[in-house]
Amino acid sequence: MTEFNHVTVLLNEAVAGLAIKPDGVYVDCTLGGGGHTAKILSELTTGHLYAFDQDETALAYNREHLAEPIAAGKLTLIKANFRELKDQLAQLGISSVDGILYDLGVSSPQFDDAKRGFSYRLEAPLDMRMNQDQALSAMEVVNDWEYSQLVRIFYRYGEEKFAKQIARRIEQVRAEAPIKTTTQLAVIIKEAIPAAARRHGGHPAKKTFQAIRIAVNDELGALEASIEQALTLLNPTGRISCITFQSLEDRLVKTMFKEQTVLPELPAGLPVVPKEMEPDFHLVNRKPIEATATELTENRRSHSAKLRVIERNAD
Repeated sequence: MTEFNHVTVLLNEAVAGLAIKPDGVYVDCTLGGGGHTAKILSELTTGHLYAFDQDETALAYNREHLAEPIAAGKLTLIKANFRELKDQLAQLGISSVDGILYDLGVSSPQFDDAKRGFSYRLEAPLDMRMNQDQALSAMEVVNDWEYSQLVRIFYRYGEEKFAKQIARRIEQVRAEAPIKTTTQLAVIIKEAIPAAARRHGGHPAKKTFQAIRIAVNDELGALEASIEQALTLLNPTGRISCITFQSLEDRLVKTMFKEQTVLPELPAGLPVVPKEMEPDFHLVNRKPIEATATELTENRRSHSAKLRVIERNAD
């Protein structure tokens, strides 16, 4: 069987957030190691689950690991980016669902597999593609993108205050020879950051690697597009359960959910809010759900996880 070792974060909380109906139709937009998928399946009787992933490694693992529910017609695996959510489901005759789950970011096997190029600690060619079939990789971003483009993504996606210094150092090094590996890039980033700033805040390359990965995979653009579609797909009382792992993702999800759950600006003195002006959704949890002390001890990846849940109101 294909190896895909991954500890699922907020497993019970995220699935509980969906309030599973045994005969319902559900979507796991981030199949990964199949942890959430298996948990949802365990709560379905006559229902059906559609699971998305663009990573062939994850799909291959789950074709074996979840062969029984696939054969039983209970689970359908879909190789696609979740930004294609609505189109892919429409091709299967699905126009509405009872719940959608997102577990965002990079899975542990993607980080741990050196050849994927996600880790600044492991020697590998610069890659960072979640979809191994796409053309754009970290190699092109680092070696071909202009200084101004690099500064923009380092600031925007990495929230890196030394973005200009890092971009300038990359520009200097690649003028002599292409930057080819993860560890080479990590050293370049470290050289660009003042020594005093390197003494705190974790690995000096962490923010820049995050920024490049987000740019390579257009993670925030895909997330925004997918959630917009997900909201329109929900049946009454249907829910979206979304786990984020970094501030940019969480801010986007929080904002999109808030936009759907606030009342429009009303005329002064209006005694009653007309029903047609009431929001179509409400937040299930006002504050994000975070990992318990036990989970934090058992899985360090869970320390930054935040779960937000939104529900479409009943008709």
